[in-house]
Amino acid sequence: MTINYIGSISANDLPATFTKFFVEPVSVGFPSPANDYLESPIDLNQYLIKNGAATFLVRVSGDSMLNANIADQAILIVDRSLKPKHGSIVVASLDGDFVCKRLQLKPRLCLLPENPKYEPIYIQHGQNLDIMGTVTAAINKFE
Repeated sequence: MTINYIGSISANDLPATFTKFFVEPVSVGFPSPANDYLESPIDLNQYLIKNGAATFLVRVSGDSMLNANIADQAILIVDRSLKPKHGSIVVASLDGDFVCKRLQLKPRLCLLPENPKYEPIYIQHGQNLDIMGTVTAAINKFE
């Protein structure tokens, strides 16, 4: 999976874009009657970006994170201010190559793909691993 840097983003610098937001969730099983009322509008910038000064966007290519719902060409919202922990999905630089993987801290440091077609990347002594940030959301486009 390769990563292309899109740029820094701040919810405060973006124009507010409000979208209608239904109170009831949409069923993914059997349909349920729709409600005629809406919750207050939602600003996707404020919903997706918690710390604008530390947030950036990247576009991914590849399918190694499919089981984490990160598809080819998805846009990731990455927050540098969040401390990565065991199990976090991170954007990292490994020996200068950017990757998006799930971080495993124990029992052995490694970057895990979310697709069984790919092998874990075990960090070897002498390799340079730099965690760029923690992925907080992925935007997948269907059409």
